[in-house]
Amino acid sequence: MRRRKKFPWIPTAMLALESNRVVALRLMRLAAGGRRARAEASRMVSEKVGEAMAAGAVLMTGGSTAKVIRRYRKRVSANARRLSSGKHQ
Repeated sequence: MRRRKKFPWIPTAMLALESNRVVALRLMRLAAGGRRARAEASRMVSEKVGEAMAAGAVLMTGGSTAKVIRRYRKRVSANARRLSSGKHQ
């Protein structure tokens, strides 16, 4: 049997904090304008649509909200690494 976590809200709080950083990094990229800003805006919209569909699929197949949050945190982490690296800026 799985042990229940003492603080099940922590992953949700961490997602909120981590997302805040990605929003700030994306805003800087968008504010700079140009080709990279357009590419980032397009990527952002397509990611959001794709992740919303994936989250719906997880939930419709009996997955938990915790699984959805784990998936979102992985994506947010990848975006933070990509946007904060010196590459593509």
